[in-house]
Amino acid sequence: MSDKTKKGCCLCGLIKVTISDFSEKVGACHCGMCRKWGGGPFMAINCKNNASFEGKENISIFNSSEWAERGFCNQCGTHLFYRVKNTNQHFIPLGLFENYDKFVFNHQIFIDKKPEIYSFENKTNNMTEKEVFAQFASM
Repeated sequence: MSDKTKKGCCLCGLIKVTISDFSEKVGACHCGMCRKWGGGPFMAINCKNNASFEGKENISIFNSSEWAERGFCNQCGTHLFYRVKNTNQHFIPLGLFENYDKFVFNHQIFIDKKPEIYSFENKTNNMTEKEVFAQFASM
């Protein structure tokens, strides 16, 4: 396995994910949908369209918006990805992987939606809801 390939799996192990050519920058999303989905911020790696899955028959898809869908294991419920439909761009939860070497937490989106009950110590680049939607509109 090269330095630019990481492997992970869901909680029950039925779905295995392999990522390559991914960003080493981890981001947190504080939008209401992500917080409801996972009970807190969604900490993810941008895997572009370079994610592959074994055990695809166990993946259920939730069509969460006009432009994105979310995948999860239909056996254990593990969150597997947030995927942008028109680009097949995957954002994969950091927690699926055991080795966090080389990852750097450096950005947060929907920062204006983050509840005040938590905050991260890291200095990060932050985008508001308006800035995120403006970026999606340009895609």
